[in-house]
Amino acid sequence: MSDNKKIAKELIEAVGGRENIHSVAHCATRLRFIIHDKEKIDQERVENTDKVKGAFFNSGQYQIILGTGTVNRIYEEVDKLGINSTDKSEQSKEAAKEKNTFQRAIRTLGDVFVPIIPVLVATGLFMGLRGLVMQEQILALFGMTPADISENFLLFTEILTDTAFIFLPALVAWSTFRVFGGTPIIGLVLGLMLVSPALPNAWEVATEAEPLYFLGFIPVVGYQGAVLPAFFAGIIGAKLERAIRKRVPEALDLIITPFLTLLVMIAAALFIIGPIFHTVEEYILQGTLFVLDLPFGIAGFLIGALNQIIVITGVHHIFNLLEIQLLEKFGNNPYNAIVTSAVAAQGGAALAVGLKTKSKKLKALALPSSLSAFLGITEPAIFGVNLRYVTPFVMGLIGGGVGGFAASLLGIKGTGMAITVIPGTLLYLNGQILQYILVNIIAIGTAFVLTWLFGYSDKKLKDVETA
Repeated sequence: MSDNKKIAKELIEAVGGRENIHSVAHCATRLRFIIHDKEKIDQERVENTDKVKGAFFNSGQYQIILGTGTVNRIYEEVDKLGINSTDKSEQSKEAAKEKNTFQRAIRTLGDVFVPIIPVLVATGLFMGLRGLVMQEQILALFGMTPADISENFLLFTEILTDTAFIFLPALVAWSTFRVFGGTPIIGLVLGLMLVSPALPNAWEVATEAEPLYFLGFIPVVGYQGAVLPAFFAGIIGAKLERAIRKRVPEALDLIITPFLTLLVMIAAALFIIGPIFHTVEEYILQGTLFVLDLPFGIAGFLIGALNQIIVITGVHHIFNLLEIQLLEKFGNNPYNAIVTSAVAAQGGAALAVGLKTKSKKLKALALPSSLSAFLGITEPAIFGVNLRYVTPFVMGLIGGGVGGFAASLLGIKGTGMAITVIPGTLLYLNGQILQYILVNIIAIGTAFVLTWLFGYSDKKLKDVETA
C-alpha cells in the first residue's frame, strides 16, 4: 500500500468514516470535507496523521492542510476509495449554507475573481519581463539602446501585456454568470459588448476623446479595464436569464432566452449599471490610493501586520478587486510588495521554530512549512505551526508590519498580483528586484529573530500541548 493511500484511509477514518462525509474537494494546499457530524471527528488523530500540517473548520468546511502537490496526490487516493468528490465551487455552495451574509458575499467575490487571477498573473509576468528587456543596462549588454527596439516587437509585447485588461469586463462577466447560475458564454458576450470597438474607448475618453451621449445627457463609453460594471451586470444578467428561461417554452428557449438577456442587459449596462458603478469604482480606487499614500510608511506597516489575520478570516478575496484596479489604472501594484512581507514573515517565524526546536516531529513540520511560505503559501506555516503556539504567529505579524513599512518607504511596485516572496521576484524585473529582495530579508529576519528570542521554546511547546 502506498503512503498516500494509507494516509487517505487514515484521514477518512479520523473524520468519522465515509458515512460521515458529505463530499470532499481540494484547493492548492488543503483537503476540504463537508462533514455531517462534527462530533465524530478525531482531531488529534487527524493532526497526528503523516503529512498533515494542521486541520480546522472554516467556511463550513473541515480543512486539512497538506501542502502544495501533496494534497493532489492524497485527494486522488481519497477519490479512488469512493468518497463523494466534487469541485470546489460546488462544495462552496454547500458550505455557504452555514455562513452569514457578509461571509457569503466575500466567498462569492472570491469565486468570481479567483479563476481570473492566473491570466492576470501571466500578464504581470509579461510586464515584468518587458520591463527587464527594456532597461538601458540590459540593452547595453547587447550593444543596443531603447531606440533600437523595433515597433513590431513593442506591438507584440503590448499584445501580451494589454489584452487581459482590455477584455477584463468579458472575463469578469463570464465568471460572474458562471457563479450565479447563468450561461457563461452569454456572460462572455455581454462583457465583450461592454468593450466593443463601436463604443468610444474608455482610456481615450479619459484623455481627449468625447463619449457618446444618449438622450443628450447619458454618457456612453466602452468599459475597458472596468470591473464593477461587468460584475454587477453579470449578477443581474444571470438572474434575468434564469427568470426568462423559466417562462419561455422549451422549444423557443434557445432563441428567446439569449436574445432577451443580451438585449435587456446591454441597454441596462450601458445606460444605468455602467455609469453608476464606474463612478463607485473610481471612489474605491481613490480611497485605496489615499490609504497607500499615507506618509511615513504607515500604510505598509498596517497592511503588512494585519494581512495574515485577514487571510485567516477568509475575507482577503475582497482585495483582489483593489489589486486589479491598481494594475488596470497604473500598470503597477504597490499592495503586492506589502503583502509579500506579511507572507515572508510567517515563513521566517516558522523557520525559527523549526531550527530551534528539539522535537523531531515539530521540526519535520515547521521547516517544510516555512519553505511553503517562501513559495507564497502560508497556510501550512500559520495553521500547522505559528498559530498553534500563538507567539510565533504574533512575531510573524510584527515582521510583516516591519517589512511592509520598508516596502512603503522604498515605493516598491510590482507589475502583477497573486504571487509573492520567491515566485514574486518575477514581478519586479522592472528594476526594483534588489529593493524587493531587501524587503523580504527585512520581513523574514525580523520575524525570525523575534521568534527565536521571544516567541518559541520547547518549554512553551509542552505548556501548549498539555494545556
